[in-house]
Amino acid sequence: MGKKIEKIRCDCTVIHEDIVNKVKILMPEEDSLLDLAELFKLFGDPTRIKILWALSESEMCVCDLAFLLNMTQSAISHQLRLLKQSRLVKNRKEGKVVFYSLDDEHVKRIFDQGMIHVKEKLM
Repeated sequence: MGKKIEKIRCDCTVIHEDIVNKVKILMPEEDSLLDLAELFKLFGDPTRIKILWALSESEMCVCDLAFLLNMTQSAISHQLRLLKQSRLVKNRKEGKVVFYSLDDEHVKRIFDQGMIHVKEKLM
C-alpha cells in the first residue's frame, strides 16, 4: 500500500487582521499577477530553458540554436517567437542573418537565480 498523505489545514478561528491588511495593501494588481504567471509559464518548457541558457552564454542565430539543440529551425523559431513576444529575447539583423540574445539583464538574473535555486536543492 502507498503512504497516506496527511492533509494540512489551518484550524485557527482568529484572523491575524493586521498581517492580512498589510499584505492586502502590498498585493499587486490582478493584471500584474496574471502577467507574472504567464511569464513563469514560459520557463516551464525544457526547450525554452535550453534556448535561454544558450543565449545567456552568447547571442546565436536560429541555425546555431537548431544545431546545438538537435532540433529543426522551425521548432526553434516557434519557441523564439514566444520568448520574443514576452520580451525575454531580442534580435538584431546582420545582413541576412538574425541573431538572438537575452532581452536584458533582468532576464539573465531571473535565469541565474533559478539555476542557483536548483543547484542548492541538489546539495
